[in-house]
Amino acid sequence: MPKERFEDALNKLERIVSQLEQGDTSLEESLKLFEEGVRLSRLCNEKLDEAEKRVEILLKAEDGTLRAEPFTPSINSGQVPSANSRETLSEEEDS
Repeated sequence: MPKERFEDALNKLERIVSQLEQGDTSLEESLKLFEEGVRLSRLCNEKLDEAEKRVEILLKAEDGTLRAEPFTPSINSGQVPSANSRETLSEEEDS
């Protein structure tokens, strides 16, 4: 079975939550949905943990230390800012 993508798992989890919030499913069906929701939640957490580890590896300095940098995507472009983007953002905010 191919690995489930994070986005697909999250979408399924959102649908399950909506279904359960409606409250019109039987107890048995609610339990099945809840079990599937727990599985999807764990899967999403694992995928997020993997992504965090990959980001940490990419941010590791040459001397092996990690630079703590907040993830702040550019609002206008939707792209991840560079390491020097804080100065750029500060300059833009001052304008």
